[in-house]
Amino acid sequence: MIGRLRRTYGRLRLGTRLALGLGALALVVFAVVGTALTTYMRDYLSHQLDQQLAQAQIAQSKSIADHGTLSGKKYYSWFYAVYDVSDGTARLRRPEDPADLPEDVDDFTDLARAQTVAHTELLRTEHLREAGLYRLRACEVEPGVVLVSAAPMDEIKGTVSQLITIQAVTFGLALLALVVFGRAMLRRGLKPLSDMAHTARGITSHDLTDSARLPVRHDAHGGGPEVEELRTAFNTMLEHIDDSLAVRAEAEQRLRRFVADASHELRTPLMSVRGYADLFQYAAANAPEERDRHLARLRAEAARMGSLLDDLLLLARLDAAEVETPLRPQETDLVELVEQAADAFRATHADHPLTVVPGPGSLKLRIDPQRIRQVLDNLLTNAAMHTPAGTEVSVAVSVTDGAAQVRISDAGPGIPPADRGRVFDRFYRVDKARSRDRGGSGLGLAVAQSLVRAHGGRIDLSSEPGATVFTVTVPAALAGLTDP
Repeated sequence: MIGRLRRTYGRLRLGTRLALGLGALALVVFAVVGTALTTYMRDYLSHQLDQQLAQAQIAQSKSIADHGTLSGKKYYSWFYAVYDVSDGTARLRRPEDPADLPEDVDDFTDLARAQTVAHTELLRTEHLREAGLYRLRACEVEPGVVLVSAAPMDEIKGTVSQLITIQAVTFGLALLALVVFGRAMLRRGLKPLSDMAHTARGITSHDLTDSARLPVRHDAHGGGPEVEELRTAFNTMLEHIDDSLAVRAEAEQRLRRFVADASHELRTPLMSVRGYADLFQYAAANAPEERDRHLARLRAEAARMGSLLDDLLLLARLDAAEVETPLRPQETDLVELVEQAADAFRATHADHPLTVVPGPGSLKLRIDPQRIRQVLDNLLTNAAMHTPAGTEVSVAVSVTDGAAQVRISDAGPGIPPADRGRVFDRFYRVDKARSRDRGGSGLGLAVAQSLVRAHGGRIDLSSEPGATVFTVTVPAALAGLTDP
């Protein structure tokens, strides 16, 4: 039974449960207040009756002492008994009126005898046979004479019963009103929570695979500071979910684009290898020089495919740098590394004059020299491949705000504004019509940016017609800079 009631209570709405809880608490408060009030009223009325008995006996005692009777000193429905007490024996005097005594006077006699022994006024509450509940008081009129008076307590009992009835009805109505109106007020106050639950159900019914943004928000107001805090936290959580979904959707989109681009880029050299292999097979019976030419193209395509796979593998390792870092840092002179990259550039791109701007004589950094050299080669090659022959290229090394910087600039046509934000994306080409033999795979800048970020640095781009500048910055936290 208790378990069933508990399960039923658990299925009630929060507003109803709070209203019932308030009702139970109010019931306890009403019970305490009613008990205290009833007890106080009973004690107060009893004290008033005791005082009335005392005052009446004063006048009655004087009448007995002066006239020997109680004539004119009686109250309706009271009982009176006068005793002559000697040697511990109480003898009842003949009453003036038989109605002055109840049918059973034993309680009166006992109280008169006890008063003689106590030598002070005594009070008792007794239930007299066929008369009801009475308050008895015994006092000494004069030596050897004791007056016992009895006042009915029916009025006190009736008053207390009436008070209890009024309290029960009043408290019951108040409790009912508290539960009914309290439940209504609580439901109104908790309505924002219901709205939030409705919003949450809207989220669960939304297909998150179609969009990276949640179309629902809880924009209602009211409910107090606590509900406002909950609403703010709820909306903040939705914003966080939105951002997480957007990041996930973007990552999935980039992954799909990356896989598609990688497949496309790998398919081209594979098809070339396959075609040249067929030509090599047919050329085997022909002149040796034709066979050697096809074999050289096979090797070139294999090398190009191997380079592309190396770049993809490096990017994958950089993406998972927390698992396995591809860097092998050691103390390296950045100025010397730049000079080596410049010499290699002059040897392979003689049609682009290169200028090394004077700077520090030596710049010792703790970096991976092979990877930083790869960054420099990629940036210099990018400048040569996307500018006409004869375009001047320059490289400069400097120290700015405690960080090492390498600026690679060219005087080419620049990068269109629409493409500047995506030049570091993987497989992205500014010139979509450029052939892969000349334009590359579109991974050079992506690899360069990932390598610099792995060193804790960044690559900045500024471009306009006649001036395109890539700035590589390595923070001071990774750099042990030395004066030139």
